[in-house]
Amino acid sequence: MADIIDYVIIGDDMQIVEVSLDNGESVRAEPGAMLYMTKGIQMDTGTDGGFVKGLKRMVTGENFFITSFYNTSDSKEKIAFSAPYPGKIIPIDLSQTGGTFMCQKNSYLCSAKGIDVEIAFTKKIGTGLFGGEGFILQRLKGDGLAFVHAGGTIIEKTLEANEVLKVDTGCLVAFSDSIDYDIQFTGNFKNALFGGEGLFFAKITGPGLVYLQSLPFSRLADRINSARRSNVDEHKGVGGLGKGLLGDLLSGK
Repeated sequence: MADIIDYVIIGDDMQIVEVSLDNGESVRAEPGAMLYMTKGIQMDTGTDGGFVKGLKRMVTGENFFITSFYNTSDSKEKIAFSAPYPGKIIPIDLSQTGGTFMCQKNSYLCSAKGIDVEIAFTKKIGTGLFGGEGFILQRLKGDGLAFVHAGGTIIEKTLEANEVLKVDTGCLVAFSDSIDYDIQFTGNFKNALFGGEGLFFAKITGPGLVYLQSLPFSRLADRINSARRSNVDEHKGVGGLGKGLLGDLLSGK
């Protein structure tokens, strides 16, 4: 039975979640996610289940260790966790989703004590080989609140039975366990080479709830790296041109 916690999400593009804990309640989070906490909160970092559980978390893209924060005082205490990059925090009440919910690796932020983060392999090998974000997903399991983070704007969609949505593989954040998730070829190499969308997209089939993100971190990182390389190339070009001109002047050409 997960702890029942109160929370408020603060901010717009760089959100935090502030959790209120009664005496004896606790919340768990990835190491480094904590922003602030009041004086009655005590923290304890460990593997939360031993070496094997720590390894399983690492496979899903999370830290080997996980930190638990306990309210050891008689009054209500607060603790806040911050998102790692611009985007939104999504609260997921697992008691309303059948006790499980799937999410992409690295998206887990924190959860009430009693929520487990497990490895979930996709059912089809094609999904694993070409899924972009990898075939290893995270399964959140329990009956309380969990929080995941996604980049940019969050789109929430409820799919009816057999309703199909085709999505960029990196834009799929989290979805109900009832959703069928597969990877499909875009259709032809011309689209793949010149359309800028890659070779594959995610095909998700209802029924179930789906969360999408407008700015995957991988896309943001690619743009930053591209801009950095462009700046480096420009500086090299200017430097090379300057050296060439200087050399010509000194040699009397």
